[in-house]
Amino acid sequence: MNRKILVVDDEHYILESLKDVLEDEGYICFTASNGYDGIRIIEQDNPDVVLLDIWMEDMDGLEVLKRVKDNYPLLPIIMISGHGNIETAVQTTKLGAFDFIEKPLSLDKVLIIVKNALNYSRMQEENLYLKSSVMKDEIILGNSTIIQNLLNDVYKVAPSDSWILITGENGVGKELVAKLIHKKSKRHDKPFIDVNCAAIPEDLIESELFGHEKGSFTGAIEQKKGKFDLADTGTLFLDEIGDMSLKTQAKILRILQEQKFERVGGNNVIKVDVRVIAATNKNLLEEIKNGNFREDLYYRLNVVPIHVPSLRERREDISILAKYFINKFSFEHSGFSKELKDDAISYLQKHEWNGNIRELKNLMERLAILTDDTVITADHIKKFLTININGESKNCNDIINTYDNLEEAVNFFEKNFIEAKIKLNNGNITKTAEKIGITRRNLYRKMNNLDIKWGNL
Repeated sequence: MNRKILVVDDEHYILESLKDVLEDEGYICFTASNGYDGIRIIEQDNPDVVLLDIWMEDMDGLEVLKRVKDNYPLLPIIMISGHGNIETAVQTTKLGAFDFIEKPLSLDKVLIIVKNALNYSRMQEENLYLKSSVMKDEIILGNSTIIQNLLNDVYKVAPSDSWILITGENGVGKELVAKLIHKKSKRHDKPFIDVNCAAIPEDLIESELFGHEKGSFTGAIEQKKGKFDLADTGTLFLDEIGDMSLKTQAKILRILQEQKFERVGGNNVIKVDVRVIAATNKNLLEEIKNGNFREDLYYRLNVVPIHVPSLRERREDISILAKYFINKFSFEHSGFSKELKDDAISYLQKHEWNGNIRELKNLMERLAILTDDTVITADHIKKFLTININGESKNCNDIINTYDNLEEAVNFFEKNFIEAKIKLNNGNITKTAEKIGITRRNLYRKMNNLDIKWGNL
C-alpha cells in the first residue's frame, strides 16, 4: 500500500518541489497552503506523515500541531521552518512533533526523515496492538514422523504467498504453526496480526477488522486502524474461523477477495497486501453441509491445507515436550530444573490428552509451581492430574462429567487458574494481571466474584 504524505506550507514552490520529489519516491502526496486546509485533508484522507511549516498566516504550524496531536496522537508530524532556532525546535518537540528541519530544505534529508517517520509510525501502531502478545521465538518440538512431515510442509509453503488453512484439535499448536510459517516467509520482518474470530462481538467486527474514523459511533474518540490495516505487507492470522457467524463471514469474504475496504465512518478506500492464514478445530466441510459455513469462503481460504496432529497421534514426542516444559517452568519459578523419572514419562504417554499440548503444558507448569521435589515421579503425575472438587479428588478428565452447567465449569477453571498464577507471581496482582492479559481492575473483579482470598495464597 502506497504511503500518503501531506505537505502544509504557504510557499507554492515548496509545495510543488516536495510533491514532485515524494511522488518520484512512490508516495501519494497531498498539499495544503494553509493550516485549515491541512487539518481538513488529515480528517478526510488519513495521511501517514505530515510535513508542516511553522510560519503561516491565519493559523500557524504550532496551532495546527496542537490540534492534530489532540485528535491523532500517533500521526508523525515533521516541522519545517525558515527561522529555525533551538527554542522553536524544543517547543515543537514538547508538543509532539516527530522531527524538525530548517529551510532551505535538503531533499535527501527530507526523504530520510520521512522514511524514519513512517517506520516509527508502524512500530507505534504495532506496539499498541502487540504490547501484550509480543511474538516469541518459539519452536515446534518432536521427532515423530508425523511432526517431521508437518515441518517439511511448513518449510515448503512458507516462502510462497499462498493462503493456508490450518486444521486440528484444540491445543495442538495451530497458532504456533502459523507463526512459524510467517517467520520462515518473505514477510518475516513485517507484522503478524492475529484475530480471534470467535471472540469479537458481532456489532464490533467491522471496527476491529477494518478500523473506524473519529466520531463514527459513540465511544470512537479517535481514529483507529483495524487488523487488516495493521497487517498490511505482513500476515493476518484468522484463528477459530469456523466459529465466525454467517453474517460476519459474508463481510470478511469480500475484503479477502478484494483486499480493500473502508473504515467505519469513512469514505476512502484503503488497499492492503496481506497474506491470510486461517485456523479451525472444526470440520468445515461438515459445517458447510450443515449450513454453518460458506462454501465460497472455505475455498478462498483452503489454498494450502495443513493438518496439525493431536498429541495422541504422536505419543513418542510426549517425552521431549514434557521435559522441555518442566525445565522451562521450573527455571522460571525456582531457578533450577526438575527431572522427570521414566515411570512419569510412561504414565504421561498413556494419558489421553484431550487438551493436547496445552493440557500437557499446563500440567508441567502446575508441577513446577506446586511440587517441592526436584524429581517428578508417576505418583506426582497422578496427584496433579487430579483436582479437589468439594472435598473429593477427581481426575482432570472427569471434570467434564462433574459439571453440567457451562458457567459453573468456567468459574471452576478460572478460579484454579487465577489462584495458581497469583501464587506463581508471589502474590503480585499487577504482575499477574499483566501475565494473563487482563487489566488489574478486571482481575480484582474476577477475584471478588470467584471468592479468591488473595492473602491466603
